[in-house]
Amino acid sequence: MTDSEPRYGDAQGSALPRRLLALVLGTLGIATFAALAVVGYQRFATAEVKGELYGYEVLDDQTVSVKFSVTRSDPSRPAACIVRVRSGDGSETGRREVLVPPSESATVQVTTIVKSSQQPVMGDVYGCGSDVPDYLRSP
Repeated sequence: MTDSEPRYGDAQGSALPRRLLALVLGTLGIATFAALAVVGYQRFATAEVKGELYGYEVLDDQTVSVKFSVTRSDPSRPAACIVRVRSGDGSETGRREVLVPPSESATVQVTTIVKSSQQPVMGDVYGCGSDVPDYLRSP
């Protein structure tokens, strides 16, 4: 080692990898934050259409009456909800898609009948959305 060589390596040569590492880690941190923000918004943002179970009544060995409310951000647009029946073990034994026509009120109550392939125990609302299939729209 000569007097002109630094004892612990070249200080100029090691600065570039450190800057590059800091840049890469910073970019990775920003990308991670952005991805988490998008996922969080998609999961926790208010839904355009929301269905909530109001109540149900088991009418007989194959039939359940399900009452639910539907809240829409734009009540002038129709909505579709999936309502289902469950048996004692929790499995889905009946399902029905229900058209919720446009209305003046943001929240409406709907009652529908759902048939079951087994002894029904309860009814519930699987979900609602603004994407209404064509077969529900036509008479």
